Amino acid sequence: MYDMGTRQRALHLVNQGRSLNSVSKATGISRAAIRSWQSAIEPRGYDRGRPCPRCCAVPGEPENTAAYSYLLGLYLGDGCISLQRRGVHSLRIACADAWPGLIEACANAIRAVRPENKVCRVQSVGCQYVTSWSKHWPCLFPQHGPGKKHDRKIALEPWQQQIVDSHPWEFVRGLIHSDGCRITNWTTRLVRGERKRYEYPRYFFTNKSDDIRELFTGTLDKLGITWTHCTRNGNPYNISVARKADVALMDAHIGPKY
Repeated sequence: MYDMGTRQRALHLVNQGRSLNSVSKATGISRAAIRSWQSAIEPRGYDRGRPCPRCCAVPGEPENTAAYSYLLGLYLGDGCISLQRRGVHSLRIACADAWPGLIEACANAIRAVRPENKVCRVQSVGCQYVTSWSKHWPCLFPQHGPGKKHDRKIALEPWQQQIVDSHPWEFVRGLIHSDGCRITNWTTRLVRGERKRYEYPRYFFTNKSDDIRELFTGTLDKLGITWTHCTRNGNPYNISVARKADVALMDAHIGPKY
């Protein structure tokens, strides 16, 4: 049996980004015990405070709608919601270790949407799971459901669509930060009889869900961004933005991952 102070100190080490394995070795506490404390201790103390805006007598929007629009994009790309104990759910967003700025932006967005809920980072192979516990994540992300997103219908609720319409660039930025990239393509062409290399930047968004791709392209349409399908091996999973003016506009609002 461990007292509450010991449990909280172990969780504090996990919240600093250390792996369960390293915390277990440093404290002598089993990984299974630390993992159970994450769901048994954290939600109890961090799910209190201001009520969920969707659970009020008159449902409303999250206070920070810009942060919510960005977090919605991250969730649709690389996020999941899992039921823990006592009706508490964990929201997890997978963020690659290669993009520390993205990890911080994700954590900040979660804090802005649910200020009273603690955010921690759980290290995995090549990535960190930015995680937060609350009973209300399914209220805020009704797209939650069993199975993979591309195997079920994904549609925004009217109140979510209103937020995306108000903050379209934040939504696109979240989708690009989760399942997109900015790359430099190259080709060659003849110039006065001499073949020269020509490079140009390009944005890609890749997702197996037809619904999520349509949410992405529909928002691009409203922003006046030209896009094309880029089919690979017969799979229409890739959306490309390559026109110079459109890439420049996306650079101004999104830019490469960092």
